[in-house]
Amino acid sequence: MKFTELKQDVRGGARNIYLLEGEDAYFRLKGAETIEKEFLEFPELNLTVFDGESMRGGEISRLIAALENYPFMAAKRIVKISEFYPSESDFAKLKPTFDNFPPSAILLILNSGAKKGVDLKRKHGVTYVDCGKADEETVAKWVYITFKRAGIAAQAAACTAIARYCLCDMARVSVEVEKLIDYKMSGELTAEEVEGLVFKDAEYRLYEMTNAIAYRDYDKFNRVLNELCVKNGDETGVLSGLFTYLKNLLMCLESGESAAQLASSLGMKEYAVTKNREQARRIGAVALRGYLSAVYEAVSGIKGGLITPPAALQKVKCTLFFGYM
Repeated sequence: MKFTELKQDVRGGARNIYLLEGEDAYFRLKGAETIEKEFLEFPELNLTVFDGESMRGGEISRLIAALENYPFMAAKRIVKISEFYPSESDFAKLKPTFDNFPPSAILLILNSGAKKGVDLKRKHGVTYVDCGKADEETVAKWVYITFKRAGIAAQAAACTAIARYCLCDMARVSVEVEKLIDYKMSGELTAEEVEGLVFKDAEYRLYEMTNAIAYRDYDKFNRVLNELCVKNGDETGVLSGLFTYLKNLLMCLESGESAAQLASSLGMKEYAVTKNREQARRIGAVALRGYLSAVYEAVSGIKGGLITPPAALQKVKCTLFFGYM
């Protein structure tokens, strides 16, 4: 099931084993909180927490013993384990417990999916909760509902902007939304207020810059560029960041891998890969290669003492918008 379906699901009763897996840490932690809030009483007595890294070999017996312990003055006890990727041999020790799960226990497994092990999603009794990155529409909807519960009417454009500025990272989205609730308290939240108050992810800033290139919006490019230079005070750093971003755009455009596979290879979010591909198609492979060459030459010139950083940045702007150096 999706994370957004979990709250409704727990109202129907407890499952034996929950696997909350995906790269969004916010979803994993909030999912665990939802289950604990519904079923856990006296957490100091009925909650046991393990580190999955240490659960190997003979240590598996500790996990089994914790699951088989009876709860104290409660219907359920919860055993929670993070980053648990058992091998085939380790899971063989757990299998009898999974097949005949203690009715008074709940096992929460919180995995980012960063490592390999047996496919727990397919094991008997496991309820899989998808904690992967949400898409823009889902995040914007969550933002809208959260504001509504707080007594704030948020424009659709404002909710979408928050999702985009935070690259759909729910940990960041939740912080920005809480900040805006404290600021606004009531009334209507506009897109203009979001623009002025929400901190934009550095990667989103680079996205704005390259998007301005794709749409030939010189004024917007300069506006974002000036903000980055004022914030960082480092033209070389901005050029290096732009080079990396353009390189990723070209890779997203030319790679035959799926968005999920490429995100894993590049260490990026799947949402960012999808947006990058859309942007790269607008710019085109030939233009991207030319831009990459120009930025690389500029950075090399700075490092070789052939040009000052401000002059190098100005030359790159000329290439990006007017086609000459």
